[in-house]
Amino acid sequence: MIRQRTIKHSVQETGIGLHKGEKVTMTLRPAPANTGIVFRRVDLNPHVDIPSRANAVKDTVLCTCVSNDDGVSVHTVEHLASALAGLGIDNIIVEVNSHELPIMDGSASPFIFLLQSAGIEELNAPKQFLKLIQTVRVEEGDKWAELSPFNGFKVSFKVDFDHPVHKQLPSESIIDFSSTSFVKEVCRARTFGSFNEKEMLQAKNLALGASESNAIVFGENEIMNKEGLRFNDEIVKHKMLDAIGDLYLLGHNLI
Repeated sequence: MIRQRTIKHSVQETGIGLHKGEKVTMTLRPAPANTGIVFRRVDLNPHVDIPSRANAVKDTVLCTCVSNDDGVSVHTVEHLASALAGLGIDNIIVEVNSHELPIMDGSASPFIFLLQSAGIEELNAPKQFLKLIQTVRVEEGDKWAELSPFNGFKVSFKVDFDHPVHKQLPSESIIDFSSTSFVKEVCRARTFGSFNEKEMLQAKNLALGASESNAIVFGENEIMNKEGLRFNDEIVKHKMLDAIGDLYLLGHNLI
């Protein structure tokens, strides 16, 4: 029997929220079997829980936002959700004293480190999966996403951004996770954006916490981060990371 997982011990981290640029403290706590992923706003009195489920996703503008029926929300959950999916953690309480999670370095790697530091514990309950039985496709303009039946979990992603730097980088990646590790191949890929886009967003009070320490920043024709890319296909790998996190908001690992 494949068992459900949680973490052994609570672990806490403080960082900057991507969009408001404010200090955020996040605490990850163990949870019993069949709890699922629960986001808890501890800055509110009483505390408000937002269980992870597909219909809790209320906004996807520049991040993934989950909300309850009263409009209480937590933003930028996709990177942590991706780390939870990558480690197969089914049950956890995510306490946060803000309306957004800390952006960390813009990837899922710091969340992987936190979760592994807390330790992984198997619970005495069978793990549940969602298995796709027919193809589902969504289209918007020239963009599309499609999920198809497959005996495992395989992600194929292609991006096409109208920017000179993007045109020089790999635009497509395919990973079969039966033979490749999320931790090894995907989790370190950082979010990204152009310098001109950053100025425009900050004028709208968005991306106030964005910097070269938590995102890949593109100038007119170059990458502005002194260390460059972590790997050549980091851009498309980050979009895969986002997609894996978003799919995990279904509440279970997807087959």
